[in-house]
Amino acid sequence: MIQPESKVDVADNTGARQALVINVLKSSTAKGRFTRRTATVGDKVVCAIKKALPTGDVKTGQVVKAVVVRTKYPVRRADGSYVRFDRNAVVIIDDEGNPKGTRIFGAVARELRERNYLKIVSLAAEVV
Repeated sequence: MIQPESKVDVADNTGARQALVINVLKSSTAKGRFTRRTATVGDKVVCAIKKALPTGDVKTGQVVKAVVVRTKYPVRRADGSYVRFDRNAVVIIDDEGNPKGTRIFGAVARELRERNYLKIVSLAAEVV
Protein backbone atom coordinates (compact mmCIF):
# COMPACT_ATOMS: atom_id res chain seq x y z
CA MET A 1 0.00 0.00 0.00
CA ILE A 2 1.60 3.17 -1.20
CA GLN A 3 -0.08 6.45 -0.35
CA PRO A 4 0.75 10.13 -0.76
CA GLU A 5 4.00 11.17 0.97
CA SER A 6 5.48 7.66 0.57
CA LYS A 7 9.12 7.55 -0.49
CA VAL A 8 9.80 4.94 -3.18
CA ASP A 9 12.81 3.72 -5.13
CA VAL A 10 12.97 4.21 -8.90
CA ALA A 11 13.75 0.91 -10.66
CA ASP A 12 14.82 2.14 -14.10
CA ASN A 13 17.75 3.88 -15.75
CA THR A 14 16.24 7.35 -16.22
CA GLY A 15 18.68 8.73 -13.66
CA ALA A 16 16.20 9.07 -10.79
CA ARG A 17 17.04 7.18 -7.62
CA GLN A 18 14.29 8.13 -5.15
CA ALA A 19 10.84 9.68 -5.56
CA LEU A 20 8.05 10.98 -3.32
CA VAL A 21 4.49 9.98 -4.17
CA ILE A 22 2.27 13.06 -4.56
CA ASN A 23 -0.99 11.49 -5.71
CA VAL A 24 -2.48 8.09 -6.50
CA LEU A 25 -4.42 7.96 -9.77
CA LYS A 26 -7.65 6.01 -10.36
CA SER A 27 -7.73 3.83 -7.27
CA SER A 28 -10.32 3.21 -4.62
CA THR A 29 -10.13 3.81 -0.91
CA ALA A 30 -10.11 0.89 1.51
CA LYS A 31 -13.62 0.00 2.63
CA GLY A 32 -14.34 1.18 6.16
CA ARG A 33 -10.75 2.19 6.87
CA PHE A 34 -8.81 5.20 5.69
CA THR A 35 -10.29 7.62 3.20
CA ARG A 36 -6.98 8.23 1.47
CA ARG A 37 -6.19 6.51 -1.79
CA THR A 38 -3.64 3.73 -1.72
CA ALA A 39 -1.72 2.15 -4.59
CA THR A 40 -0.63 -1.43 -5.08
CA VAL A 41 1.27 -3.20 -7.86
CA GLY A 42 0.19 -1.92 -11.28
CA ASP A 43 -1.38 1.36 -10.11
CA LYS A 44 -0.33 4.74 -11.53
CA VAL A 45 1.04 7.40 -9.21
CA VAL A 46 2.30 10.96 -9.60
CA CYS A 47 5.78 11.40 -8.12
CA ALA A 48 8.25 14.18 -7.43
CA ILE A 49 11.87 13.18 -7.98
CA LYS A 50 13.86 13.66 -4.76
CA LYS A 51 17.25 12.17 -5.69
CA ALA A 52 18.61 11.91 -9.22
CA LEU A 53 21.90 11.61 -11.05
CA PRO A 54 23.01 14.89 -12.66
CA THR A 55 23.43 13.22 -16.07
CA GLY A 56 20.03 11.49 -16.13
CA ASP A 57 16.93 12.14 -18.21
CA VAL A 58 14.91 13.36 -15.23
CA LYS A 59 16.08 15.98 -12.75
CA THR A 60 15.57 16.52 -9.04
CA GLY A 61 12.26 18.28 -8.38
CA GLN A 62 10.63 17.17 -11.62
CA VAL A 63 7.06 15.83 -11.41
CA VAL A 64 6.50 12.58 -13.33
CA LYS A 65 3.99 9.75 -13.68
CA ALA A 66 5.04 6.28 -12.61
CA VAL A 67 3.67 2.79 -12.16
CA VAL A 68 4.22 0.75 -8.99
CA VAL A 69 6.21 -2.44 -9.68
CA ARG A 70 7.10 -3.62 -6.13
CA THR A 71 5.46 -3.15 -2.72
CA LYS A 72 6.37 -4.21 0.80
CA TYR A 73 2.70 -4.74 1.56
CA PRO A 74 1.67 -8.28 0.46
CA VAL A 75 -0.40 -8.62 -2.72
CA ARG A 76 -2.88 -11.51 -2.77
CA ARG A 77 -3.10 -13.53 -5.95
CA ALA A 78 -6.05 -15.49 -7.34
CA ASP A 79 -4.54 -18.83 -6.30
CA GLY A 80 -4.41 -17.69 -2.66
CA SER A 81 -0.67 -17.04 -2.50
CA TYR A 82 0.88 -13.74 -1.49
CA VAL A 83 3.85 -11.91 -2.96
CA ARG A 84 5.78 -9.10 -1.30
CA PHE A 85 9.13 -7.44 -1.83
CA ASP A 86 11.80 -5.86 0.35
CA ARG A 87 11.18 -2.26 -0.78
CA ASN A 88 8.63 -0.16 -2.63
CA ALA A 89 9.63 0.70 -6.21
CA VAL A 90 8.20 2.48 -9.26
CA VAL A 91 9.06 2.79 -12.95
CA ILE A 92 8.71 6.20 -14.61
CA ILE A 93 6.34 6.16 -17.60
CA ASP A 94 5.24 8.58 -20.30
CA ASP A 95 1.68 9.59 -21.15
CA GLU A 96 1.09 6.45 -23.26
CA GLY A 97 2.18 4.13 -20.44
CA ASN A 98 5.55 3.17 -21.92
CA PRO A 99 8.62 3.30 -19.67
CA LYS A 100 10.97 6.26 -20.17
CA GLY A 101 14.02 4.17 -19.34
CA THR A 102 15.48 1.36 -21.42
CA ARG A 103 16.31 -0.98 -18.51
CA ILE A 104 14.39 -2.15 -15.45
CA PHE A 105 16.38 -3.10 -12.34
CA GLY A 106 15.24 -5.89 -10.05
CA ALA A 107 12.21 -8.13 -10.14
CA VAL A 108 8.69 -6.97 -11.00
CA ALA A 109 5.35 -8.54 -10.09
CA ARG A 110 3.36 -10.66 -12.56
CA GLU A 111 0.30 -8.45 -12.00
CA LEU A 112 1.79 -5.89 -14.41
CA ARG A 113 1.04 -8.24 -17.31
CA GLU A 114 -2.68 -8.19 -16.40
CA ARG A 115 -2.62 -4.38 -16.29
CA ASN A 116 -1.18 -4.22 -19.86
CA TYR A 117 2.30 -2.95 -18.94
CA LEU A 118 3.85 -5.51 -21.30
CA LYS A 119 6.84 -3.30 -22.20
CA ILE A 120 7.85 -3.09 -18.52
CA VAL A 121 7.46 -6.85 -18.14
CA SER A 122 9.59 -7.51 -21.21
CA LEU A 123 12.38 -5.18 -20.02
CA ALA A 124 12.48 -6.62 -16.49
CA ALA A 125 15.22 -9.08 -15.58
CA GLU A 126 12.85 -11.22 -13.50
CA VAL A 127 9.08 -11.50 -13.21
CA VAL A 128 7.85 -12.89 -9.89
